Amino acid sequence: MDERQIDRLLVRISSGDNRAFEEFYEKTKRGVFSFVYSYLKNYESTEDVMQTVYLKVKLNIDKYRRGSNGRAWLLEIAKNLSLNELKRRKSTEYKDGLITASKTPEPSGEVTEIMKRVLSEEEQRIVVLHVLWGYKHKEIAKELGVPTGTVTSKYKRSINKMQQALKEEKA
Repeated sequence: MDERQIDRLLVRISSGDNRAFEEFYEKTKRGVFSFVYSYLKNYESTEDVMQTVYLKVKLNIDKYRRGSNGRAWLLEIAKNLSLNELKRRKSTEYKDGLITASKTPEPSGEVTEIMKRVLSEEEQRIVVLHVLWGYKHKEIAKELGVPTGTVTSKYKRSINKMQQALKEEKA
């Protein structure tokens, strides 16, 4: 979905159009899920944060500026909520005095599994932002606060790593 479509849907949502909200959710949920999951690495936590993301969109739609980058606005909300969840987890783990490993089910799919196995968190984010969201390397660089060349090389290396892992798995 391109930025103009997202903008139009957000404008319709701001005027109270629930159908637009449903369409917005349907067209963005996979990308948001993958983006949030790249931070949290936990299926249930990702689902919880996703619900909160879309609730925040609905509650804060009046803060969206028509014609601005709606995709960036949505992902900024998702990123902030993901980071808040990580802080909450860290706080809880510290209070409990132990760190526990998650045993919740994770999304299936050969490519997703390979991506999680062979790529770092940052590499996963770059791939998700570029492939699922259609961000340009320059936009990803700005979002992550790194040079564009770094994003480009990490993306190319990530794709090569995933292709190699796929070949090894099929051999």
